[in-house]
Amino acid sequence: MNRHLTLSRIFPAGALVLALGLPTGASAEMSLDRSVDQFTCKQVMAEPAADREATIAFMQGYLLGKSNSTKFNVEALLKRTDGFIDSCLDNPTAKALDIMTKVGG
Repeated sequence: MNRHLTLSRIFPAGALVLALGLPTGASAEMSLDRSVDQFTCKQVMAEPAADREATIAFMQGYLLGKSNSTKFNVEALLKRTDGFIDSCLDNPTAKALDIMTKVGG
């Protein structure tokens, strides 16, 4: 499988706003506070493809930052993404960040 990791693939226009659960339009009056660990696998997997990719990329970046590292391996990142998707499909009620942590470690 030959996939290329690009910024446009990771952060499609507008997808990050949706991926982070930021309100837009009339719902913008709601609180902007979100917790990375609040989302379930089902919620992530139910998103349109571009939003799901942005959410997965955000979680990967969150864990990379949490580890105080700035380096990553693209092939490992893609394998971790595939593992995350497979695990989430098998465990839709699991917390998405827990699954990402498990497949990333």
